[in-house]
Amino acid sequence: MTSLSSFGSVPGSARTSFVPTGSGLSAAGIIRSEWIKLKSVRSTAWSFVLIVLASFGMATIMSLSLNLDGGGAALSPADQAGYLVLASTFGVFFGQLIAAVLGVLVISGEYSTGMVKSTLTAVPRRLGALWAKAVVLFVATFLVGAVAGIGSFFIATPILAGEGLHASLVDTNVILPLLGSALYLALVAVFALGLGTILRSSAGGIAAALGLILLLPIVLQMIPAEWAGDLLPYLISNAGMGMFGLTMGSVALEWWQNLLIVLGWLTVSLVAAAVLLKRRDA
Repeated sequence: MTSLSSFGSVPGSARTSFVPTGSGLSAAGIIRSEWIKLKSVRSTAWSFVLIVLASFGMATIMSLSLNLDGGGAALSPADQAGYLVLASTFGVFFGQLIAAVLGVLVISGEYSTGMVKSTLTAVPRRLGALWAKAVVLFVATFLVGAVAGIGSFFIATPILAGEGLHASLVDTNVILPLLGSALYLALVAVFALGLGTILRSSAGGIAAALGLILLLPIVLQMIPAEWAGDLLPYLISNAGMGMFGLTMGSVALEWWQNLLIVLGWLTVSLVAAAVLLKRRDA
């Protein structure tokens, strides 16, 4: 009969080989893993397709609705570019909501299916997984947003040419706002990722994200007080629109100021998400 003490003769390396010492994944490996998960989920493809379709559709509607009686040629080049950018970025009003929903689902989907336990087992320090999700989501959403914005410009250009409006894509008054709209979509997706991590619920995360992006500006506009109007430019959605030339409220901020405001909202969301991710059980 084998005694329990006989197990002590097993070499030390064999005894410790099954003891987990931490994640064997490098930073690149974690990012690659998160990319595989992101592209393999059906909601990702649908969300990105809807962002592009919303952008193209709204650009078409806005371009066809704009009537300058052919007087666009008399406008300055900057004003002509402004009209084209307005038509090309009109879909961001709807795209931001889709990006926010996707950002929540990227993390809440793992909590609902239990996959988050596998993720945190592979990345025991946890924060690496959150940062990798943020990086992958940001890059993917920015690229899709850039395709949507530039594609919308090419849709709007021939339609508005009949109104005498002309501008080049490489004009800084055109390409920078288009890239700014893509940047905002990417940032709002990561902001929603933080909310999803905090609430760990698809319904709760989506409700919080859409409430802050869509409902809060409406509520403040309904309050008959000066302070409510003064707060409007500092909301994430209004500041995001200001990143590519659209201003909300009585205060007009520079694009970099709007960017800092959006980054402030994102930072609060991610910091709170990181703290709770470290403290709570999966």
